[in-house]
Amino acid sequence: MTLTTNLDDWLPKSVLLLRTYTFKQFFSDLIAGITVGLVALPLAMAFAIASGVPPQSGLYCAIVAGFFISALGGSKTQIGGPTGAFVVVVFGIVAKYGIESLYMCTLLAGIILVMLGITRLGTAVKFIPRPVVVGFTNGIAVIIASTQIKDFFGLKIDKVPGDFLARIEILCKNMHTLQASGTALGCLALAIIIACNRFVKRVPGYIVALFLGTSLACLFKLPVETIGTRFGGIPSGLPHFVIPHFQFRLLRPLISPAITVAMLGAIESLMSAVVSDRMSGDKHNPNVELIGQGVANILSPLVGGLPATGAIARTATNIRSGAKSPVAGMIHALTLLAIVLFAAPMARFIPLSVLAAILFIVSYNMGEWHEIPELLKLSQLEIGTWLLTFALTVFADLTVAVEAGMIMAALVYISKVTTTTTISRVTGDYVERGRAHMLQDKIIPSYVAVFRIHGPFLFGATEKLHEIGAKISEQPPVIILRLRNMTAIDATGLQALEHFADAVHGSGRGLILCGAPSQPAEMMQKAEFELHVGSQNICANVGEALQRAHAVFEEVRIAPSSPERWVRRTEDFVASLPK
Repeated sequence: MTLTTNLDDWLPKSVLLLRTYTFKQFFSDLIAGITVGLVALPLAMAFAIASGVPPQSGLYCAIVAGFFISALGGSKTQIGGPTGAFVVVVFGIVAKYGIESLYMCTLLAGIILVMLGITRLGTAVKFIPRPVVVGFTNGIAVIIASTQIKDFFGLKIDKVPGDFLARIEILCKNMHTLQASGTALGCLALAIIIACNRFVKRVPGYIVALFLGTSLACLFKLPVETIGTRFGGIPSGLPHFVIPHFQFRLLRPLISPAITVAMLGAIESLMSAVVSDRMSGDKHNPNVELIGQGVANILSPLVGGLPATGAIARTATNIRSGAKSPVAGMIHALTLLAIVLFAAPMARFIPLSVLAAILFIVSYNMGEWHEIPELLKLSQLEIGTWLLTFALTVFADLTVAVEAGMIMAALVYISKVTTTTTISRVTGDYVERGRAHMLQDKIIPSYVAVFRIHGPFLFGATEKLHEIGAKISEQPPVIILRLRNMTAIDATGLQALEHFADAVHGSGRGLILCGAPSQPAEMMQKAEFELHVGSQNICANVGEALQRAHAVFEEVRIAPSSPERWVRRTEDFVASLPK
């Protein structure tokens, strides 16, 4: 039994699920795979063009990496391929070292990801704090959008600078070269995508915009720049297998970008896998997922592909389309392969302004702008960490931004831990005040489960709360979180509490928090945490919490239990995140 369990810990999800696979499941996977394959088509080409490489590089990545991420990964419904997170890094590598060095860097990143998985460091990604993640996603979104202004407006510029400020200066100076037909197509594509996302969510707006924009350009013979006029089209047939030429003199300077690619890949893929779990009710294996991601990134450059990772919006589309297993992801890759083999010549007619419109939507949605108001409620140190990461991502370099952000986050961590250390005399009043928090003389009803958080609840420690959330269906109707011994909390800890509260309520249960010391209580008040649980469910001590639990139990018992509400909320949140 132990041997089987240990072996299962290292087997891909595809192998585990295929043991009980049925034809009915295959039919669902077939529909989902074809659907998400069509959605991935314009995104793969757009990400490649934005990265400064031919569009087929994005398609080859989606085909090869997408297939092996599903076949060898640890997630049930994860879809892999090129994403917006890599655009900035890939563009910088190609501009500085050339495309051959990009292949070498991607291969190195794949090896790093495999090593992270084998050494069981898949959970180490949780040590990237929330302000750093939000900061560099904000920055990447701004940079991607700025690179698409030229194609969206059809500006006549020979070469757009890689530096952000220089790029904006050149774009502003050349706005008088705006092309009306290309801009009109881009605006039409934007309107179609926004309308589909808002009113007809089941219809993939990217595909509608792509086909309608291309049809109009061909029908009216519009003088717009297309994939054919810039790149000469997309080659038909299978991609060529080529081993990248290793230049050992570049090995050292490429180590830092390779680590950045690997860390971005790990963060994106595991975030996407968590979303997949919430929507599908499954539990991914982070270490196997990283191994699958690593193998995919080793193989992608061998066919001229880009770095790959889990794509949140394509994963959400896959699940909403009825995917039951990783077979859907493999069919998504085969769908793209069929398009390359039999319909590649058609791609030369696609207007670049339409692809630019798609990337505008991508950059807006991947920016996580909804997080900014929440971050601004936090401490000045955490706001500073976010601002520093954002500014360095836009104006300097993503690698530098992540490194500086992590240094700042470490300093914030040290500051929070040290400020919660106190030395005080035990007095009679202190003992009396503590009696209200004691559990020894309290009776815990059968409909209540009490959990305590002991110590600093900062980034890196939040996974422990996720473990309770994963078993929420096994809990009684009312859950009490005892925060008496929580010495400190940060932005990542607050976000984990918010997600936990949403999950508890989504399962039809009640949640009460009690006994928070001064620092956590102040942070929760600034972040308006009561909006997630209700102010009446934040109690001063466990005695009050147990009294409140009876009223909550009555409310929960009367209200219909609806665990699907959490799934619907997650779907709505990720439906507009095309990564």
